[in-house]
Amino acid sequence: MPRYIIERNVGQLTQEEIDAGGRKSNEVVASMPGVVWIRSYISHAEGKIYCEYDAPDEETVREHARRAGLPVDRISEVSLEINPAMFR
Repeated sequence: MPRYIIERNVGQLTQEEIDAGGRKSNEVVASMPGVVWIRSYISHAEGKIYCEYDAPDEETVREHARRAGLPVDRISEVSLEINPAMFR
């Protein structure tokens, strides 16, 4: 299954807005077989959220965002995942 990093320009969000977005994302994921939300990183300094998803294709990632009411500014497919343990 391909993995994607989604960049979302969101500005400054309150904790309540983050919670509501997360709940809505989970609700939509539950209705879309093959879509898995892995994790997200929030940068308050940049006003961005970076989300990691597994999905069949980029269009499915966009459809999830549309249904969840989330912005999508950039989608990057992950070609290779590495971590420090691989280089010991």
